[in-house]
Amino acid sequence: MENKLSTWHGTTILSVRKGSEVVIAADGQISMDSLIIKSNVRKIRRFTKGNVIAGFTGSTADALVLFEKLEDKLDQTPHQLLRPCVDLVRDWRKDPLLRTVTETMVVISPRQSLILSSTGEVYEPDDGIVAVGCGGPYALSAARALLDVEGYTAKMIVEKAMKIASEIYVFTDSNLTIESMEAGSVGKLGVEGMSASSS
Repeated sequence: MENKLSTWHGTTILSVRKGSEVVIAADGQISMDSLIIKSNVRKIRRFTKGNVIAGFTGSTADALVLFEKLEDKLDQTPHQLLRPCVDLVRDWRKDPLLRTVTETMVVISPRQSLILSSTGEVYEPDDGIVAVGCGGPYALSAARALLDVEGYTAKMIVEKAMKIASEIYVFTDSNLTIESMEAGSVGKLGVEGMSASSS
C-alpha cells in the first residue's frame, strides 16, 4: 500500500483598508488532510505598541520564530516598516532552517499593508486589500466585491468576506481573530510607499 504524506492546511488571513480604518483577520482552523486538528489557533500579533500587526499562514512554531525576528527588525529601525520587512525576508531566505518555510506573512501599519514571502518578495497591493493562505483567493474576491458597497466599513467587509470564504472553502472556518487600527495616522509607521525584493 502506498504511503502518502499528510497535507496540512493553515490559516487564511485577510486585511482591508477603507476610510480611516485598517482591519486584519485570521481564521483559527488548522487541518490535516480531511481532519480539523484545531479551530482556535491565533496567528495575529501586535508589535511596537500596537502600531504594527502581523499575521502568518504557516505553523505556530514557524510563526513564533518569524514574529520574534520581525520584532527585532522593527526595534532596529523604528518609524519604518518596509526596511525591517525587507531585512526579514532576506534572513528568511538565507537561514538554513527558515528557508524551508514556504508560507506567507502579512504585515500592516497605519499607512502600509505588506505581503512577505519566503521567495524574497515584499510587496504592497494597490487597492489596500491583502489576502493570503489557503482560503485567500476566496476572501480576496469577496472583499473586492464589497469594497465599494456604501455603508460597509473595513471591519464589516473583513467579517463578511471571511464568512463567505468559510462557506465556500472547507479549510477555512468562521472562528476569527480580528484586530484593527486607525489608518494613515501622522507620525505612525509606514512612511515608505514602495515595494521591494530582497537580494
